[in-house]
Amino acid sequence: MSVFAAGSGILAILLLLVVFSILRSAFRIVPQQQTWLVERLGKFNRSLPPGLNIVIPFVERVAFRFDTREVPTEVAPQVCISLDNTTLTVDGFLYLQITDPVKAAYGSSNPMAAAMQLAQTTMRSEIGKLHLDQALSSRQLLNTAVAASVDEAAVNWGIKVLRYEIKDITPPQEILRAMELQITAEREKRATIARSEGQRQQQINTSEGQRQQEINLADGRRQAEVLRAEGEARAIELVATATASAIRTIGEATASEGGLAAMQMQLAKDFIGQWGNLAKQGTTMIVPASLGDIGAVVGTALQIVRATPGGVPLGGAPAAPRPPTVPPVG
Repeated sequence: MSVFAAGSGILAILLLLVVFSILRSAFRIVPQQQTWLVERLGKFNRSLPPGLNIVIPFVERVAFRFDTREVPTEVAPQVCISLDNTTLTVDGFLYLQITDPVKAAYGSSNPMAAAMQLAQTTMRSEIGKLHLDQALSSRQLLNTAVAASVDEAAVNWGIKVLRYEIKDITPPQEILRAMELQITAEREKRATIARSEGQRQQQINTSEGQRQQEINLADGRRQAEVLRAEGEARAIELVATATASAIRTIGEATASEGGLAAMQMQLAKDFIGQWGNLAKQGTTMIVPASLGDIGAVVGTALQIVRATPGGVPLGGAPAAPRPPTVPPVG
């Protein structure tokens, strides 16, 4: 009896374990951002959304589990040949997202690997269309081309290609050294050009400064000459005005009483003074024969002062005509 009871207990425990296992396989909890595919008797039946789901034991099974979040996948480095026969090592990252779990499960045996292989072949093809310099400077163009090509083919695999990013493009060491030399030469060329441009601009500025200086000096000299000429003209005008005023005053004084006598005295004085100065300034002189007859010289000057173009004495009435000289009779 005790053996039967012990056997019944063991059987009950085994039965409980089987029931628990069946219930555990029947209730499935799907995490968020995941999709599980259920097959019934080997045929696709439905997909399980996130949350608690019930699966019929022994009839249905969860065949595929997919993560519908964006998945970054590293593309292994590969050797590509450019249009100018230069080898390049290129690697990058491919960002994928499963949008149709059914196509991802039954459209390809391994959709992720297929997408990466297509990305590598597309990259080799795109780099083969470009020269080395173009390949190094056209990363965005290559990224767009690879992403578009893979996305077009991945539609049948239930995958959406979000983007592709090149990580490194590595040319051979010989090309790197040649590029460094080229960059150094280009920088030296730009420095030389900049230096020559600076010197040229300096020479232009210097010549412009000298030209402006010459213009300013010429303008200053011209203005100085004009001012000097205006000053001399003004001085001549003032001297002429003063001389005319003095002559006018002398004429008026001569017309007055005793004016001729005073002029006679002044002329004699000036005549004697000028000849005295002439004797002081030189050792050789030419002396006129009538030098001793001062009265005759002064009289001649007075006759010039006294007479006018109309025969009228300066400052007075016409002089009375002299009576004719009558020779004595017998």
